[in-house]
Amino acid sequence: MQKQILFLTSLLLLGGIAVSTPSIAQTDEDYDRSPTYQLPENDELKRLLDDARSLVEDGRFGRALAIYQQAASLDSKNARIYSAIGYLQARQGNYQEAANAYRQAVALQSNNAEFHYALGYALASAGDNQGAAAAYRRVTQINRNHLKAYLGLGVVLMRQGDYQGAMRTYEQAIRLDPKSVEIRASMATILLQQKRYQDAINVLQRAVTLEPNNSNLQFNLATAYLVQGNQIGALTALERAAKLEPRNPQIHLQIGRIRRSQKNLEAALAAYQRAADLDSKLAEAHAAIGDILLEQEQFQQAVAAYRRFSKVAPEEPTAQFNLGVAFSRWGKKQEAIEAFNQAINLYRRQNNDRGVQKAETAVRGLQQQ
Repeated sequence: MQKQILFLTSLLLLGGIAVSTPSIAQTDEDYDRSPTYQLPENDELKRLLDDARSLVEDGRFGRALAIYQQAASLDSKNARIYSAIGYLQARQGNYQEAANAYRQAVALQSNNAEFHYALGYALASAGDNQGAAAAYRRVTQINRNHLKAYLGLGVVLMRQGDYQGAMRTYEQAIRLDPKSVEIRASMATILLQQKRYQDAINVLQRAVTLEPNNSNLQFNLATAYLVQGNQIGALTALERAAKLEPRNPQIHLQIGRIRRSQKNLEAALAAYQRAADLDSKLAEAHAAIGDILLEQEQFQQAVAAYRRFSKVAPEEPTAQFNLGVAFSRWGKKQEAIEAFNQAINLYRRQNNDRGVQKAETAVRGLQQQ
């Protein structure tokens, strides 16, 4: 059960707030409305900027980037050109290059909150959480009502393990957007990390009242209940989530885990089978189906399940070992030996001596029959 709790908590951590990406509208489209920008007098520069904007609109980012870089060589004091370069680099996944471009934009317009926000986004995407935090904090100094900067800051502080700082940041954000369920979900994640389980549940329950048809919130609430040790509450929330999002395999997978821990094998089997039907690559679902069928002495069906397990996870030795067990109990001695031998090879690749010994013992037992 502890492994399940850790798994679910990690899902909740990963499923937090999505930080908004900078927009091209924050780069060069607002020339005419910018009080500090003067239209370029260079005809070639005007043409380049017009061409670049058209290419961006057409989604031809690589070509647009080359033109903006050419424009920067003609007007090296134009912060918005560098911002456009940063935007296009980020759109292509070149986050360090994007950060470099945004740094140039920030150097030219140090009080432009959007440039600092874009820099924070690029640095966070490049894995520089400390640098991103500094950029997001600068945004909030320039504009105390910049919600997206608080959200970004909260994310990078959580990545650094500064949960108290992240909580303070989200508390500021929730004042700006009191109805945000995403912020509340992230606050609940922090509370779970701090083992304040009931506080996390209270926050999520408030979020559920704001969006009762949000399946993610129900799943997160189930996570909090499960960490608290309240399986009944967790199952209730998960079943609500399943009604709202019936084709989500992770929801059915977790229902199967709880039902199995409660020894309700029929319900667990149905949930695992539903999860596997929705996502045929869910190795855990196939493994659990095989285990339950084996326990129910449905050996032929267990063999089929373990074969699916081994197909999805060909390097997983327990798939072959359990397949050998199912074959053995079904009375298929030779097939069982072959499966155990496959398990031995896989255990050896992992330097798992205990697994090798276990599988070799199973083979000797069959050979002596």
